[in-house]
Amino acid sequence: MGKLLLLLLLVPLLELYVLLFLARQIGPLPTLALVLLTCLAGVLLARSQGLSAVHRLGLKLKERKLPGDEVLNGILVLIGAVLLITPGLVTDTAGFLLLLPATREIAKNIIKRKLQQALLEG
Repeated sequence: MGKLLLLLLLVPLLELYVLLFLARQIGPLPTLALVLLTCLAGVLLARSQGLSAVHRLGLKLKERKLPGDEVLNGILVLIGAVLLITPGLVTDTAGFLLLLPATREIAKNIIKRKLQQALLEG
């Protein structure tokens, strides 16, 4: 709980710092345009990746197989989409990374490893 609270406090401060720094470097309007552009691109990417995850989930169910990876992919795409909706470049970057299949695979492997460790310890 303490780590989550710390994260909820630090992420907005980091976002504010990055936005102010960027606004000083390139100006406020280009900074705003960049935030809007990343939001639009993120929504389009989230939509395509989300539909792809739902399609793969449907195929697994049709084959009567458990949809383990498909569910985790769907959850990571959803988290990525939420991060993209959140204003800021740091959360946009994290969101984009979760929407890209290669980096989502890395995140998925980390989550699986953490879950296996938790199950072994608990």
